[in-house]
Amino acid sequence: MTLAELLVGLGRYGLGLRWRVECDEHWDLPAELERRSAGEGMDALTLLSLTTPAVQLIDAEACGFAEGVLVVVLTEVDSSLWEVRAADERVLSELRHHYPGTTAL
Repeated sequence: MTLAELLVGLGRYGLGLRWRVECDEHWDLPAELERRSAGEGMDALTLLSLTTPAVQLIDAEACGFAEGVLVVVLTEVDSSLWEVRAADERVLSELRHHYPGTTAL
C-alpha cells in the first residue's frame, strides 16, 4: 500500500490537514516533496500529487496537522506495513472500515 492509498483511506478527514513528510533515507524523498514539507507543510491534494505509485519511501513518516496541532502520524515501516497514530479514534475506525485486515498494536 502506498502513502497515496492510505491518504485516500483517511477520506475527508485527511483532506483538511496540512502535511509534512520526513524520511530517514534523505535520498528517498523527492526534492519537491522535501521542499513542500518544510514550514507549514502542504495540503493533502498536493501531497497526493507528489506521492504517485512510482514514489517509494523507506522509513517515511507523514504528519498531519490541524491548525498547527499534530493529529495524525502515518509511519511506513516497509512497503507493506504502516503504523497509524491519530488523536481521534474515528480516524482509526475509518481506516479499519476501508482496510479490514488492519490490526491494533
